[in-house]
Amino acid sequence: MTVQTVTPSADAKPRRTRATLRGRQPDPEVLATVRGLLGDERDDDTLRRRDLLIEHLHVLQDAAGHLTLERLRALATYMGLPMAAVYETATFYAHFDVIHDGDPLPPALTLRVCDSLSCQMAGAERLKAELEAGMDAARVRVLRAPCMGRCDQAPVVEVGHHHLGHATPEAVEVLVDTDQTHPEAILWQGLSDYRHEGGYQLLSACRAGQVSLEELTSLLERSGLRGLGGAGFPTFKKWQVVAAEPGPRLCAVNADEGEPGTFKDRYYLERAPHQMLEGALIGAWAVDAEAVYIYLRDEYPGLHRVLRQAIDELEREGLAAPGQLVLRRGAGAYICGEESAMIESLEGKPGKPRHRPPFVAQKGLFGRPTLVNNVETLYWIPALWRDGAESFAGHGRHGRSGLRSFSLSGRVRRPGVYLAPAGITLKELVDEYGGGMQEGHRLVAYLPGGASGGILPAAKADIPLDFDTLQAEGCFIGSAAVIVVSDHDDLRGLATNLMAFFADESCGQCTPCRVGSEKMLSLLEGDTWVAEDLQRLSQLMQDASICGLGQAAPNPVQGLLRDFRDELARQNVIITDARAARPGAEEGRS
Repeated sequence: MTVQTVTPSADAKPRRTRATLRGRQPDPEVLATVRGLLGDERDDDTLRRRDLLIEHLHVLQDAAGHLTLERLRALATYMGLPMAAVYETATFYAHFDVIHDGDPLPPALTLRVCDSLSCQMAGAERLKAELEAGMDAARVRVLRAPCMGRCDQAPVVEVGHHHLGHATPEAVEVLVDTDQTHPEAILWQGLSDYRHEGGYQLLSACRAGQVSLEELTSLLERSGLRGLGGAGFPTFKKWQVVAAEPGPRLCAVNADEGEPGTFKDRYYLERAPHQMLEGALIGAWAVDAEAVYIYLRDEYPGLHRVLRQAIDELEREGLAAPGQLVLRRGAGAYICGEESAMIESLEGKPGKPRHRPPFVAQKGLFGRPTLVNNVETLYWIPALWRDGAESFAGHGRHGRSGLRSFSLSGRVRRPGVYLAPAGITLKELVDEYGGGMQEGHRLVAYLPGGASGGILPAAKADIPLDFDTLQAEGCFIGSAAVIVVSDHDDLRGLATNLMAFFADESCGQCTPCRVGSEKMLSLLEGDTWVAEDLQRLSQLMQDASICGLGQAAPNPVQGLLRDFRDELARQNVIITDARAARPGAEEGRS
């Protein structure tokens, strides 16, 4: 075979090459600033890992209070990622303030007023209006924000990163004037105190071979411990499923309790973080996982510091290898409470739920089989071994077994987290633990499982509250976030508050949820509720949405249509049949 060489002619023009790279390049000074904040990626290539993108965005946001496009371009160069990927991720999360070229910078301080249902009932809307009227807009901006996990202290305002419960305009003004914008201090149980009470004895026994995996899973099975983040899957079965998958494996802790009305995980972590960490390390031992990733919601900045210090204690004492416990911050996205969306976020991407199968137990974080447990589930494991399965399973009422941590808020005298027998009724919970209804308030309704768990009338306050007891009523207990509603509350306002939350928090991936929640909200805001339209749209969202957000969003609306027509009529909400409401329906036109 003869290879012919082509020689350019002497008068051929030289090929032109670009003097610069394609696309807009970062300002060298801005790139130097990014390197100063994050470290020099040229010296440490691990800083360029994609799963660190959200962590890097937090550092840049915390440093300036916003994210300019210049800094995003520099970060894209720094990480070797397309600008589109960095921009998509930054704009997906509510806690990143992306400033486009030419737009004014936000004020130095941000006040976030919680507008979840419990806070709305406590006057959050009026509080926000008063703050907007009283603050210097050039120095302070006032925003609404979804549930901050402090429903027992409603209304709540976040001043910078400082959360103020039972907030008033005067109290907020004091924090602003004195620059108290850092997370509030938390008094937590350190390692030495926890070990003095027997902490980490079970972990040490497991690692030493004194406790077998069979013994531990048998204990969990006898106790009846289930996933306490909402799904209620038996814990021992989940461990067995993940352990049966080929390694290497990972663990993830879901500490992103964003369901409105839920604050039990915060309660336990603020008091005994090491008890959860021991449970997490035991779970990792049980499935032979290489590392544990803890995904903590960004609304808990004080807890981020607590867990960081607690992990440092474990590493110093040799109870956890460096890097075995990895703490990551969420960024203000309710959808990341869904386990596959959380996995996506841990990988540094927008938190959009994955199509299944495969399930995260088969192919989760970084494509590895991943054990995902809720904070409270892990919290119970050391206590169950210490006190025995009967200490948990021996409780219960009305034929149910176990204990439940109820986040109780709304129109009760003593809102808070209460450990009560599984199967307790709403009436028993309010009277025995919550101190009864607030003065002058009559029970009208309650939400047994937060915003997505549906709504029940006072006439059904004697139904046992537990997994599998509420489905016949179109409800579920979920994370046991119980919100109590009284005759002082507007049911239309309740419905629109909940649906606005779901519309805001939809990840936008699937049309039934993205469009359906917005359409549902517009129907609820109308003067007349057309029952047939609401029910058809509800059914469509439940049948076609790819994850629990869109599937559960219509639950409160369906509950109101089923059980509250008389009460809605008293509140001047007109509910009519679709055919009668449509112009021309009598002629058969639609």
